[in-house]
Amino acid sequence: MSQQLTLDLALRPALGREDFFVSTSNAAAVNMVDQWPNWPSYGAIIVGPEGSGKTHLASVWQQRSSAKIIKASEASVELMPELLATSALVLEDADRDHLTEAAVFHGLNLAKQSGSFILLTARTLPALWALNLPDLRSRILSLPVTSIASADDDVLRSVLIKHFADRQIAVGEDVINYIFRRMPRSLSAVGQLVAELDKQALQHREDMTRPFVARVLEQYLAPEFLDD
Repeated sequence: MSQQLTLDLALRPALGREDFFVSTSNAAAVNMVDQWPNWPSYGAIIVGPEGSGKTHLASVWQQRSSAKIIKASEASVELMPELLATSALVLEDADRDHLTEAAVFHGLNLAKQSGSFILLTARTLPALWALNLPDLRSRILSLPVTSIASADDDVLRSVLIKHFADRQIAVGEDVINYIFRRMPRSLSAVGQLVAELDKQALQHREDMTRPFVARVLEQYLAPEFLDD
């Protein structure tokens, strides 16, 4: 069978509050976002593993607050007044390398002085961040922190269904159940798997049936995920 060429177009996922699936693993972080602007501080931190939903929640907060979103490593002292022009800012991956500590410290000071808000996301707790600027460390450690745990089965299944919905792919419950029993237990892996299934379906002009899914999974996943 001839293959169909596919365009590598960027997918725009649904990132509204109604698209975020709440469970015991993320309820505290969701509640924190829902409480804005009645936060106890001018800043807050969401901590969670890769693919846990930090970016989604940051996007929910962006829609509510008109915040700008930028990688923390891309911030600079000179940019901070512009970044806080809407009185709200998201600094993602604040615990990564190449952080400009002076920029983050300046941004937190501006937010505190102007009544603005800064939301930071990270994979690790602030006490573990490799910060060299004592004043910044003190300021970061004073901010409230909420954590997102690894996704539970309810969230994973909901996100699996959501990824297909984002791509406007109709999938039967039997196929969802088949994938769910075999897929890796990681939110980021779920997105990658659905992207691969979508790509293969377009290339081979096939529907998302269980036999088709089984063939793709056999090639895509490690053997331990394929046991019945």
